[in-house]
Amino acid sequence: MNNPVFSQKERNIIILIIVLVLGGILLYAMKGIYGAFLGTFVMYALFRNLNIFLIEKWRWPRPLSSVFIIILSLFIIVLPFIGIGAMLVNKAMELKNNPEWVTRLIDAINNFVGDLLGKPDVIKEQLESSAAYLGGLLTLVLGGAANVFLEVSVMYFILYFLFINYKGFENSFVHYMPFDEENAVAFGEELKNITYSNIIGQTFIAIVQGGCLALGFWIFGASDGFFWGVICAILSFIPLLGPPLIFVPAAVILISQGMTWQGVGLLLWGFGLVINIDNVLRLVIAKKVGDIHPIITVVGVVIGIPLFGLMGLVYGPLLLSYFLIAVKIYKANKRLALKKQMLEESLE
Repeated sequence: MNNPVFSQKERNIIILIIVLVLGGILLYAMKGIYGAFLGTFVMYALFRNLNIFLIEKWRWPRPLSSVFIIILSLFIIVLPFIGIGAMLVNKAMELKNNPEWVTRLIDAINNFVGDLLGKPDVIKEQLESSAAYLGGLLTLVLGGAANVFLEVSVMYFILYFLFINYKGFENSFVHYMPFDEENAVAFGEELKNITYSNIIGQTFIAIVQGGCLALGFWIFGASDGFFWGVICAILSFIPLLGPPLIFVPAAVILISQGMTWQGVGLLLWGFGLVINIDNVLRLVIAKKVGDIHPIITVVGVVIGIPLFGLMGLVYGPLLLSYFLIAVKIYKANKRLALKKQMLEESLE
C-alpha cells in the first residue's frame, strides 16, 4: 500500500484553506444582498417573541405562524415605505411641472440672504458647491432602492424557514458562537435590546418629531406640512441634525416672504420642541430597552447609506452597535481567560 502524500494534519490544513477560499468567493458574490441578511436578523429579533407565542401558546402550525408574521410585517414595515416613496415621486413631479415656483422661491431667499450677508449670489454659490455631494448621495440612495425588491424577497425567504425552525436556529447560534453559554445568552439579549431601541424606539421618536413639525408648519402658516412632517420623520433617524434640515430652511423662506414672526416662531418651535423631544424620549427608551448613543447613530448612518442605500439609516447604526457589542464580549472573555490562567498558575 502506497504511503499517502499528505498527513492527516496537512489534509485538514488544505481543507481549511479550501473552505476559506470558497467562503471568500461566496461572500464576494453575495455582496449585493448583505442588506437582506442583516434585515433577516433584524426582523427575526423583532418578531421572535410573537412567533414563539403563536406556536407554543396558541398552538398554531409553524408554517401558518411564519406566513402570518410575514404578512403582518409587510403591512407594518414595507407598505409605509412604499407610501413614502409614492409621496416623494409625486412631489418631484409637482416641482417638475411647476419650475417657476422653485425659481421664485430661490430668488426670494437669495435676495433676503444676500441683503443680510452682503453676498447677492450666496444661494447660487451654496447650491453649486453642494450639488456634487447631493448628487452622489442621491445616486447611492436610488441605487440601493433599485435593489430593494431582491433584498426583500431574499429576506422573507430566509425568514420563513428561520421562524419554522426557530429552536434549531437558536441552538445552532449558541453552539457556534465563540462564547460560553452565559455570555452567548447575554450577547443575544443585548442584540435584541439594541434592535428594539433602534427600530421601535427610533421609529416612535421619528413619528412624534414628524408630527410635531407638521403641527408647527400648520400653526405658523408654512405649506405642505404633512409632506415635510413625513420627510422630517425620515431624517429624524439622524439625531439633532435631521429635523433642522427641514424647519430652518422653511423658517428662512417664511421670513424672506415677509412673514417674520411666523418664521421666528417656527425656529423657536423647532429648536425648543422638536429637537428636545428626541432627548426626552431617548431617555425614556433607554430605561425600557437598550440605548444607542447619538454619535453611534450619526456614524452608523454615514457608514450605512453607501452600503445599504436608504435602509442604511437603520442598518448602519445597528451594524456599528453589533460590532461594539462583539468587542465588549471579547474583552470580557479575555479577562475571564486571564483570571483562569492566573488561577491555574497559583495552584501549580
